[in-house]
Amino acid sequence: MKIEHATRNTKHAKFSLTGRRLMEMFDLMLDHFGPQNWWPAETDLEMMVGAVLTQNTNWKNVEKAIENLKMKNLLSIESLIALPASILAREIRPAGYFNIKAKRLKNLMDFIKDRYQSDLSLFMEDDTQTLKEGLLSVNGVGHETADSILLYAAHRPVFVIDAYTHRILGRHGMISEEQITYYELQDFFMDHLPEDPALFNEFHALIVQAGKNYCKRKPFCDRCPLKMWGPDSPVR
Repeated sequence: MKIEHATRNTKHAKFSLTGRRLMEMFDLMLDHFGPQNWWPAETDLEMMVGAVLTQNTNWKNVEKAIENLKMKNLLSIESLIALPASILAREIRPAGYFNIKAKRLKNLMDFIKDRYQSDLSLFMEDDTQTLKEGLLSVNGVGHETADSILLYAAHRPVFVIDAYTHRILGRHGMISEEQITYYELQDFFMDHLPEDPALFNEFHALIVQAGKNYCKRKPFCDRCPLKMWGPDSPVR
């Protein structure tokens, strides 16, 4: 993904006040962290597997689990379906909650087999709403995982919402952190930004970096690139 493309598109768009504030947030994080080049995967299938494995763990653990699958040539839809859940759980053990995640992975692979004949190209050609509804029908795939697959594998303009997004915007007074729903917060971004998968990709990746490094449960506000950002800050 080329971040220049995402930024160039947004600089020429007509933004609402909220849109300009969100783009200021984006620019501050991009200046601080630089492009993130997400999703860190070699194939779309690897990305989808990673989206399931990353639930409730950090990416380093996911990388170890995926490397186990790669080393044994198990990172294919057919292999993941054929592999007994107990053996798959053993291979993805570094990702934590391995028994649960093994079942979720197999559920996702069964869905692709049943709905798309194990052909990811057919999956990628389907319309966004059908894909979203299908993914959410898979036991163990929630909104964040489904939207991550839509954005990073299928390259659809769907903004991914996670706990960091809630926390950062809530602490900066942009939303009511406790009352807003997943879809309301998603609309908060998608109603005020261009439908650009490259922009949404980079924006979400930067939010994760800001959340991991600064906006923790005990935050490091004095070092954060967003320390002066919020609804009352000057708009560029």
